[in-house]
Amino acid sequence: MKNLKELWNYMKGNRSRYLGAVISIGLATIFSLAAPLIIKVTIDSIIGSKELEAPIWIERMITEFGGVEVLRDKLWIPAAVIVGFAVVRGVFLFLKGKWSAEAAEKVAKRIRDGVYNHLQYLPYQYHVNAETGDLIQRCTSDVETIRKFLATQFVEIGSALFMLLFTIYIMLPMDITLTLISMALIPIIFIFTVIFFIKVKEAFRLMEEAEGKMSSTLQENLTGLRVVRAFGRQAHEVEKFDKNNKTNRDLTYKLIRLFAWYWSISDFMCMLQMGIVLMTSVYWTFTGRITLGTMVVFNTYVGMLLWPIRQMGRVITDLGKAMVSLERISEILDVPKEIMENTSEKPAIEGSISFKDVSFEYEKDKPILKNISFDVKAGETIAILGPTGAGKTTLVHLLARLFDYQKGSITIDGKELKDIDKKWIRKNVGLILQEPFLFAKSIKENIRLGKGNAPDDEVYSVAKVASIHDVVLEFDKGYETLVGERGVSLSGGQKQRLAIARTLISDAPIVVFDDSLSAVDTETDAAIRGALKKRKNNATTFIISHRIATLSEADFILVLDKGQLVEMGKHEDLINQKGLYSRIWKIQSLEDEILGKSS
Repeated sequence: MKNLKELWNYMKGNRSRYLGAVISIGLATIFSLAAPLIIKVTIDSIIGSKELEAPIWIERMITEFGGVEVLRDKLWIPAAVIVGFAVVRGVFLFLKGKWSAEAAEKVAKRIRDGVYNHLQYLPYQYHVNAETGDLIQRCTSDVETIRKFLATQFVEIGSALFMLLFTIYIMLPMDITLTLISMALIPIIFIFTVIFFIKVKEAFRLMEEAEGKMSSTLQENLTGLRVVRAFGRQAHEVEKFDKNNKTNRDLTYKLIRLFAWYWSISDFMCMLQMGIVLMTSVYWTFTGRITLGTMVVFNTYVGMLLWPIRQMGRVITDLGKAMVSLERISEILDVPKEIMENTSEKPAIEGSISFKDVSFEYEKDKPILKNISFDVKAGETIAILGPTGAGKTTLVHLLARLFDYQKGSITIDGKELKDIDKKWIRKNVGLILQEPFLFAKSIKENIRLGKGNAPDDEVYSVAKVASIHDVVLEFDKGYETLVGERGVSLSGGQKQRLAIARTLISDAPIVVFDDSLSAVDTETDAAIRGALKKRKNNATTFIISHRIATLSEADFILVLDKGQLVEMGKHEDLINQKGLYSRIWKIQSLEDEILGKSS
């Protein structure tokens, strides 16, 4: 019921179109049911000699055409009326299809927009855990499943109901007993259809999940294709995809078997019902209980009635698929959006930062940061060193409020970080990640993502700071060069420098380099750091790196290990202590010495 209510809400603004489609299918049904009645009257009272017994509208029509005697000599007139009814029925079916299709497209767009918009505001941790391929399928295939149901099958429910009600209404006055015989198996077919719906819905859910896993595997492989080839893992990837593909195939086979049982049994019951009516009506016609026209009408109506009811299996099937798709979409929409406090403060950010006993954990009782405390003055450069998993990235993510700390206090310019508006703080904290993501746009457009209205001179200026300007000028199209999907046409170092330029153009007062100089050579590293010092805005800068040369010129250095701040101070002080920083410095100094001698 919850899913149906959500579907009803999505239909808001398009319900009038669906109402028009339902009315059109109702009128089309009336005209399709009227034709057999005309055939009955023609057989019994125009061709035959039975006294005219027909609905009032048929009697009036016969009178308008000159009566039974005239029509007996002009049988083309009843034929023309039947053709005319068919044409009118076709018009109403066209309107039904047009209005339901238009409404379905608009509903699908609303769902697609709603899901995409919701994804933009979900917590960062959700996207860390979610599978991209599965999310893509939910936003595309699942929405398309709902659209198809709304465009074709949704209105067919009305068609079957209209056909059942109108047929019973017409058949009962002709012969109550034959009407009951004609309806004998319909309740059984309906119950069988409901049971099938229950079975097929679960089968569709499992198949959609399997297809989602297959899509995730495909998306991951295509994204990391260069890595796969570099390590010769093609066979492993083929085997992994084949496993998911086989699971999807087996679940599809299970679904096909359910369909085979349904269609064969429902077809048998429909044919049985038609056979019973045919034999009964022929016998009663032979004995004179009913007329030949009545026999033709009943057999025509039973055929017209049973096939829509049989088709309810397809409607129910598509309804099951649509409900599964709606559930999968609802799983996204039910995840609460990240709370963006509109009432929070938006102070001017200068860059003074203070951590006081800050602790953070992703999972309960598994701390990532433990009692971290340090102070930073505006404009200072802070370097962070530590082994993998020490909590370096987590610490700087707290600054941008991608996560909120559970214990302690972080203040920026004296304001508690949790009291500052998330959008505002993220606008003022520039994050440059180790693996930058570039959009399939030009170099200039990628840089301007940090500041949409930036003039060309400003783009060139930050590119020079990031030591990418001269490289870009060597490209045939310069700054108009398309970087390809995820920046595939650029080297790792070029992508990092482009990401640096993109962040610098925003003029954020706090800038974080999250190991984002790792792919550039030491000479370029030094050039970028030198250019940053000369910049006018004098931003507070955090640099995470494993390269001592990158960290050594910072105002002070934080050394993290297992989530704790184990050392803090200037380069000159830390190398004289017998700690982690000193050990790493000695190792790297020795490596540099060996490499210097070998060269």
